[in-house]
Amino acid sequence: MLPVRVLIVDDSVVVRKLLCEALAASAEITVAGTASSGAIALAKIPQLNPDVITLDIEMPGLNGIQTLVEIRKLYPKLPVIMFSTLTERGAAITLEALSLGASDYATKPSNSESLASAMEQVRQELVAKIISLAGRRSPAVPALTVSPLKRKPGGQRIDILAIGTSTGGPNALAAVIPHLPEDFPVPVVIVQHTPPLFTRLLAERLDSRSVLTVREGEAGKTLEPGQVWIARGDYHMTVARKGTEVVLNLDQEPPENSCRPAVDVLFRSVAQAYGANALAVVLTGMGADGTRGAGVIREAGGEVVVQDEATSVVWGMPGNVVAAGQADRICPLGEIGAEVVRRVACSRLASLAR
Repeated sequence: MLPVRVLIVDDSVVVRKLLCEALAASAEITVAGTASSGAIALAKIPQLNPDVITLDIEMPGLNGIQTLVEIRKLYPKLPVIMFSTLTERGAAITLEALSLGASDYATKPSNSESLASAMEQVRQELVAKIISLAGRRSPAVPALTVSPLKRKPGGQRIDILAIGTSTGGPNALAAVIPHLPEDFPVPVVIVQHTPPLFTRLLAERLDSRSVLTVREGEAGKTLEPGQVWIARGDYHMTVARKGTEVVLNLDQEPPENSCRPAVDVLFRSVAQAYGANALAVVLTGMGADGTRGAGVIREAGGEVVVQDEATSVVWGMPGNVVAAGQADRICPLGEIGAEVVRRVACSRLASLAR
């Protein structure tokens, strides 16, 4: 198979060189070319025919956002990874870029890092994303901690909604959370793979578009119906019973599936605290985080809904859940909000009729 062709767009000579050298270490990637501005990038795309573009945000002339808008007009399906600094301004602009159609993002190394450290960070963060977005690597299904054949009977009242997502997640969440009604009778807990700063800004963005209250997770907070909590970047988020209440916990235990926060960590805690009274949703994302956790939720009698391949930016996380036999329903993104509301409502009506 031919290597993935990447066009690097950045006004910094140093950054372009760093990216070229870091990506050259992968036999699955070739740098098709570089561009020092958005205008040059737009001119080079038809010449180089790249599979993926890495795009700097802050550039003179046509900036990253403006360049992205033009790329989406001309090449609506060409994967674009925004390359931004880990600052509040960088995070805010990156979220705006994702809402305008960017496929994913990566954070630039800090100026204080050594060249070797910067190169390693770029390799770890960018290589897998580039290959995955180009559709060149099928995710391997992980070994499960439970067997789908041991599943307990479901059909219990749903008392919590747990969501896991990664690549493409901010837009996917924006298509689901604002569609939950004001009288949604259960709390919502979410893991979105993202670094610090991003989660707070993502929560604020979703809160401004939703009738429900959306906040970044806080340790010790009691879960209430209609609340939406997003795990903090670099912290696992779990739920636990404390008397008659269920509270949030945050910790910095080791990453799972190379992720912190990790979906599996949240899902396991949800299964332990709520048993069969849980509904889990796995949205678009790279990798397999959430597959084992989905198995634990179904083993406890809970239900799992996943996003379909056609509407996923990357069908890694939901695809692994399906391949492992742990999905109760596969839905297009545009139907997941309604499916969640229907399942919660029907479970409550059924429990009243018993």
